[in-house]
Amino acid sequence: MCRVLRVKPSSYYDWISRDISDQQIHRNQSELLVKAAHSETKERYGVDRLHAHLSEQGHNISLYMVRSIKEEHGIKCRRHKRFKVATDSNHNKLIYPNVLDQQFDASRPNESWVSDITYIWTSEGWLYLAGVKDLYTKELVGYAINKRMTADLVCRALNMTIKNKRPSQGLIMHSDRGSQYCNNAYHKIIKQHQLTGLMSGKGNCVDNAPIESF
Repeated sequence: MCRVLRVKPSSYYDWISRDISDQQIHRNQSELLVKAAHSETKERYGVDRLHAHLSEQGHNISLYMVRSIKEEHGIKCRRHKRFKVATDSNHNKLIYPNVLDQQFDASRPNESWVSDITYIWTSEGWLYLAGVKDLYTKELVGYAINKRMTADLVCRALNMTIKNKRPSQGLIMHSDRGSQYCNNAYHKIIKQHQLTGLMSGKGNCVDNAPIESF
């Protein structure tokens, strides 16, 4: 190895017997601090803000070193979500009453389900996700994904849930007042399987809190 690298054997043995340098110790400590700060700031700070954050905490790490560590370890900022409106309750379509009234305690599985639409960033771009959650098990019992936020999206999610769980008559199916949930096709599924349709009060996301948190 010494011959290939053109290094004297005496120099090699001197090198391996040395203690770790102060510079390397500082580098190792800095890597741990940068990784910890990246996590503390919810992976949202770029090099400049992360360097300022570390400086405010009293750590002597140069801007260059912060950039170098981030590049070496592939530490990247999270993509910021752009706000998308997923509920449009300004319509004259059929709605169900708000009988659930924030009473989220269920006594058994397949007694009460809640549903909502959200959106997620994927390699294909933004996709809409309709989910159905069981209030008793807290399990996501059905879902559907599409590039468009249509009534078909929530219908497919509900049909998947019914197929998987085979609920008994009278099961509570709660959602917000979004136009997708007020569509005739969605109401037809609820009527066909003799479920009990309920909806949140207008503009009150707390009425659908268990699925909003999802």
